[in-house]
Amino acid sequence: MKILNTQQIRETDQYTIENEPIDSIDLMERASKAFFDAIKRKLKKHNRIKVFCGMGNNGGDGLAVARMLLVSGYDVTVFKLIHTQKASDDFSINEERLNKLRKAKLIHIGNKTEFPEIKAEDIVIDALFGSGLNRPLEGLPAEIVIHINRSGARVIAIDIPSGLFGEENSENIPENIVKADYTFTFQFPKLSFMFPENEIYLGHWQVLDIGLDKSFIEAQDTPYFFLLKEDLRSSYRYRKKFDHKGKYGHALLISGSEGKAGAAVLAAQAALKMGIGLLTVHIPRINYVIQHSAVPEAMVSVDEDEKVFTGIRDISPYSTIAAGPGLGKEAQTANALKLLIQNSTRPLVLDADALNILAENPTWLSFLPAGSILTPHVGEFERLAGKCISGWERLEKARDFAFRFNCYLVLKGAHTAIISPDKKVIFNSTGNPGMATGGTGDVLTGMILGLLTQGYSPQYSAMAGVFLHGLAADIAARKKPLECILAGDLVYLIDKSIKMTFY
Repeated sequence: MKILNTQQIRETDQYTIENEPIDSIDLMERASKAFFDAIKRKLKKHNRIKVFCGMGNNGGDGLAVARMLLVSGYDVTVFKLIHTQKASDDFSINEERLNKLRKAKLIHIGNKTEFPEIKAEDIVIDALFGSGLNRPLEGLPAEIVIHINRSGARVIAIDIPSGLFGEENSENIPENIVKADYTFTFQFPKLSFMFPENEIYLGHWQVLDIGLDKSFIEAQDTPYFFLLKEDLRSSYRYRKKFDHKGKYGHALLISGSEGKAGAAVLAAQAALKMGIGLLTVHIPRINYVIQHSAVPEAMVSVDEDEKVFTGIRDISPYSTIAAGPGLGKEAQTANALKLLIQNSTRPLVLDADALNILAENPTWLSFLPAGSILTPHVGEFERLAGKCISGWERLEKARDFAFRFNCYLVLKGAHTAIISPDKKVIFNSTGNPGMATGGTGDVLTGMILGLLTQGYSPQYSAMAGVFLHGLAADIAARKKPLECILAGDLVYLIDKSIKMTFY
């Protein structure tokens, strides 16, 4: 799914109106009906619903939704914020339609003294301002937003919380943005939805299809995408009758150190579950028994050192190599990683301590094999690229980093971003906070290694690995509380995530 900017969304609306063809008021009705259908299950007939409308098209959506709620028997009061001299045409049409209902209650707000009481048990529908906003709210609009936020009421935003910009918000005024509990956005997620600092405004969000022209959307150029399972299916390779293990590659996983054998076990199990042909795990001697006992399907290569990774003599037998989980940062380990990078001719998968070593030796980044996949969480990335004050700044740094070093970045987070050397960004749609526990990153490294070894491209390996990893966590969350999810649960559920996605 593409993520378009606000100007492109406006153009897509207009193209749909002109070429479906459909009148703009009817497109607004269609969008409002989609919103109404989505929120019905969250409402009870006894709820007191207060709809706050600006005088633009977002407010027009609010008027249409209020009408639909009234017709369905809900207790609705509409508040029209007088913040401009002239309303949009579609707002005026919907205002007229609302006023034809005998039960309609439409109250004008022209100054702060006219703000209504909002009780904590009320439901607020935010239809003040939409995605076309290009400057921070101030004056009366800002004051009504602050009034809504202080109420403690449950807030449902139409398309986007009022005051939030669709892209960058670094110069916005945080207190002048509606803090919604739910956001139902039309056709596309907005780029700003992908940044952690905006969660407080969005709450739980969902995309509603309102039937905008698909051919026009397809023709739009954007570097931003939202990953769905449909994006993965066409490139997935199903096994054939005469396939054998040699066809699916031989991977080397360099992982573990004293006290961190679990990282190698988790990554190895994940790689094998992805369908890899052969796997060799290179570990320090101290972890030999643990590794062989926990993962009998994998071969073991033992380091010359008892406790840490100090090197591997011959990497030529391996299709792909991953390094980092539980590796440690000792001097001999860092030197061995440098030699590995310099001697590798195929893309590497690097995570955890491999990234921390690179952060301490940034000149080595230039020697990375083209197409390597780096999987940092936010802290690891900032050690590599510097501190960031916002998700927007972090994303821009990540795009520049991937371009500069000709690598793929898997920037882990709530919407993990897969960033390619051409600066394209694909945000993941799966996963949950239950993944915030030790070992889940090791599982992801193994999953990506497993895909890359089978001959998938670095980009597809990162995309599919991230999506399936998050989906496994979503499956786990159906049976246990988020805080009870373990990394091993994700390994166990890889097969179910593959089945749900591809079969």
